[in-house]
Amino acid sequence: MTDHPSAPVPARRKVTLPDLLARSASGVPLAMVTAYDAPSARLADEAGVDVVLVGDSAGTTALGGESTVPVTMDEMIVYTRAASRGARAALLVADMPFGSYQVSDEAAVVNAIRFVKDAGADAVKLEGAGPMLTRVRAIVDAGIAVMGHIGLTPQSATLLGGYKAQGRTAQAAEQLIADAIALERAGCFAIVLEAMPAIVAAHITAAVRVPTIGIGAGSSCSGQVLVWHDLLGLLPGSTPRFVKQYAQVGELIGQALASYVAEVRSGAFPEPRHTYGMPDDEREKLEAHLKPR
Repeated sequence: MTDHPSAPVPARRKVTLPDLLARSASGVPLAMVTAYDAPSARLADEAGVDVVLVGDSAGTTALGGESTVPVTMDEMIVYTRAASRGARAALLVADMPFGSYQVSDEAAVVNAIRFVKDAGADAVKLEGAGPMLTRVRAIVDAGIAVMGHIGLTPQSATLLGGYKAQGRTAQAAEQLIADAIALERAGCFAIVLEAMPAIVAAHITAAVRVPTIGIGAGSSCSGQVLVWHDLLGLLPGSTPRFVKQYAQVGELIGQALASYVAEVRSGAFPEPRHTYGMPDDEREKLEAHLKPR
């Protein structure tokens, strides 16, 4: 039997906002993952991820900080521009960092425009409701899609009493439901629900018509999101209880680097197959030229 080369995998069509709404309405859960560079975004894209989020979680994962708060607009623009070169089909959403939208509607619009115009984002994400509702409306009125984010909002974790689940009382849960409805009315095309009881997320998902993306919010959401470094096991230490690690890539990378160091020090690397040669006649010319020296 003659082997034939496999046909190339056709490129996916670009995911649009109507696509997300249609998939959500059909009951097909949406998959979202963070990515901060072109190779990561490309791998996520090829895996069939619906949405790539360039999260301000880069502050703790890629930049090694203690929180997301110090991340700057300029840093997020660089990460988003890089991810846009890898995410060809997935919808690319950029996190608006702390300080980029809290000051005023005008500042929020200016920075959202930077993400779309300078970095190639398809949409932006911001945290909170209440005072942030006017920010959402202003950005949407400027022609830019906005994803909301309620529950545990890392940028305001200090006000929330730390990194802990939200909506665990009836009153707090009712407020989250009201916030979600308000964000939908303000124009959000989707809402991230982070670290809240599953029953609260289920009520929110039933109360709004836009997709909900859960992270530590149970299986009733329209989709799920995880941080790249968490799901791949790239960072040492413990992870939040809602994280499932699908691989231990950090351990594998550590082993590979240790092997590289050992081979360099022993002289086992590089081998002849890793080096370039020179034609004999050119080598003889070079040696004849250098010999008088």
